[in-house]
Amino acid sequence: MYRKLKMMLGAAMLLLASQTALAADPIRFALCYDLTKAYTFISPQVAQAAKDYAALVNLKGGLEGNPVEIILQDHGNEPQRGIECYERVKDQAVTVDLLSTPVSRAVLPRAMKDGKVMIQALVGRGDAVDGDVFKWVFPLGPTYWGQAVNVVSHFKKQSGGSLKGKKIAFLYIDYPFGQEPIPVLKELQKREGFELELFPYPLPGSDQSSAWSQIRRFQPDLIVHWAFSAMHVVAAKEAKRNGVPLDRLVSVNWFNEVDLNNIGLEAAKGIRRSTTVVSGTEHPLVKEILSELYDKGKGNGDRKFVSDIYYTTGLAIYAPIFEAARIALKKEKGPLTAEKMRKGLESLKDFSANGLLPPLTVTSKDHGGGGKTRIEMWDGAKWVVQGDWSADYTDLVWSTVKQHSAEFAKSSGQ
Repeated sequence: MYRKLKMMLGAAMLLLASQTALAADPIRFALCYDLTKAYTFISPQVAQAAKDYAALVNLKGGLEGNPVEIILQDHGNEPQRGIECYERVKDQAVTVDLLSTPVSRAVLPRAMKDGKVMIQALVGRGDAVDGDVFKWVFPLGPTYWGQAVNVVSHFKKQSGGSLKGKKIAFLYIDYPFGQEPIPVLKELQKREGFELELFPYPLPGSDQSSAWSQIRRFQPDLIVHWAFSAMHVVAAKEAKRNGVPLDRLVSVNWFNEVDLNNIGLEAAKGIRRSTTVVSGTEHPLVKEILSELYDKGKGNGDRKFVSDIYYTTGLAIYAPIFEAARIALKKEKGPLTAEKMRKGLESLKDFSANGLLPPLTVTSKDHGGGGKTRIEMWDGAKWVVQGDWSADYTDLVWSTVKQHSAEFAKSSGQ
């Protein structure tokens, strides 16, 4: 009897908390995403994760009593449509997230001028981690420069602490995204004494045969692959055709379970990827979302996507954002303004969402949070972590950041 009464009381308290939240002013977060064109391999899963996380937060009473609302609109990866979306939502939401490099670059000057918090996770300008210059822009994660040097650093540790005499191939889509790591890799080549060769291939990435023929002749010890979506599948098949072991291949973070299944679980054995978030469904937050939403028919998308790393990437983007909003609301009463939200983000310290992402410390100077990544390897049945979260060669990364941000500041008249 006592146990039943206790359960009823707990349910009543949860309902009361939810009702209290619904009575308060909502906190809105805007997602202007490409849901129809180039970024459809990731945007729907990230949006699904953000909406699920918001629903879970609301079940627990919201953010300091305020319900969370997600505004989701499509910009089709078109800069003008992205600008139009930003203009529609900028006064409704405390953050605007574009999840597209061309759209983020187009919107950034407006957000800076308007004093609106712009989220730029894993896309956009690498130098936007420089909070001294980009006061309103928050990447909340590593730059591609940081990811690239972290992959090389991991290989150096595997090689006994020296890269002298080693051969590293940089295989990439010949497009600004793929080209971005080249300068830092060339600088590392000078520092560490390894041999570096570049192997570009053309858009859309389906023809890599020439690059892989050259890689076969080069015989690299490590292949760093900068690509996304089906390009990984093509690379795996070309590696096999050219007799190159897959355990020499490490991809950038845009490698998910769909790519893995398209290669084949057994065929993909040994392949590695750089990651910015924990994958799978074993993390407590993912388990809670499954039990509280999907098991009760309240999920915001297909359940199968919850196990995808792009879904947990979405959680890892919005966990610190929601936490920053919570911090801001605790510190100052009243409406959550852009200024308060910015200060909340810059108050995040060693935040990992209970191990979902590497510990994130955001300051007024570092809007990236530390730039940590790690490597996972597919063993035929599961992803196996290959080392701790780490950010290496930070002097090189930040000198690159400062070089680019100084150029932006000069050209924009800051």
